[in-house]
Amino acid sequence: MSAATATNQSLAAPTHPTYDIKAVIAAALAEDAGNRGDITTLSTIPESTQATATFLAKADGVLAGLAVANMVCEMVDPSLNITWSLQDGDTVQRGVEFGVVSGSARSILVAERICLNFMQRMSGIATATAAMVAAAAGHKAKILDTRKTAPGLRLLDKWAVALGGGTPHRMGLYDMMMIKDNHIAAAGGISQAVAAAEAYIQQHGLADVQVEVETSSLEQVQQILDVLASGAAPHVTRVMLDNMTRIDASCPGGVDVSLLKQAVAQIAGKVQTEASGNVTLQSVAEIASSGVDFISVGALTHSVMALDISLNVVTR
Repeated sequence: MSAATATNQSLAAPTHPTYDIKAVIAAALAEDAGNRGDITTLSTIPESTQATATFLAKADGVLAGLAVANMVCEMVDPSLNITWSLQDGDTVQRGVEFGVVSGSARSILVAERICLNFMQRMSGIATATAAMVAAAAGHKAKILDTRKTAPGLRLLDKWAVALGGGTPHRMGLYDMMMIKDNHIAAAGGISQAVAAAEAYIQQHGLADVQVEVETSSLEQVQQILDVLASGAAPHVTRVMLDNMTRIDASCPGGVDVSLLKQAVAQIAGKVQTEASGNVTLQSVAEIASSGVDFISVGALTHSVMALDISLNVVTR
């Protein structure tokens, strides 16, 4: 691979104790190849044919997944040579050629669709995230992702969010505790759920684990504040204010955030705050104006629109 390959590692992938990106790529290649390989390419392209292929942006956006494309090509054929004129996280305009891969035509054609599948999805996520971050500019709120990712692609989805300027949050069930409405209902209430979480942390030596508690009303906000005031929740660092916005076309951004603002004022900086629900590109600025510390947006990864990218091959 070209030495230029390393230049697009602008932001390292998020960490995960068991996730293996190369295994994900290998699974994608195996899924495509099936038990016969690329029978179209094998039948129409002589083994000796060499080619050059150019990556072309067919829409404006933020690039992500170039590092993954490097890995795909490396796994398909280590002799393929890739050079990039832009990096992961860079903006790109429609019509710009930003990368070239050269080598075996057969290898390029085998790698093509898998490279583009990863790049288009990741670039779509990065583009949507960048737009959301820009819309919330001027406020302190950071844009977070969620666990609403494509199965098997979570780390890549969250990497794309980071490349778009967002903040990856809660990689999985293992790295933080998020006490949500169903946990609260099953435990018998907020205080009971928090007490059980704190006991588990103590029993299992998980001193580094942080706890977030979901609330959906001012009464629940007060309940968690009472628990915090008692000193019984040392690991609770954040309160989620879930669906405390109401869709209202007469309000700025199309949402009424009066309840959300009351909740932020009630908490008064005693713990971090995170808004969730009814977050769109149109509403995010108004939600951010409430003074929350974070805004989580599931749509960044569960409703992504892929960025249109093509790979154009010329034989030589």
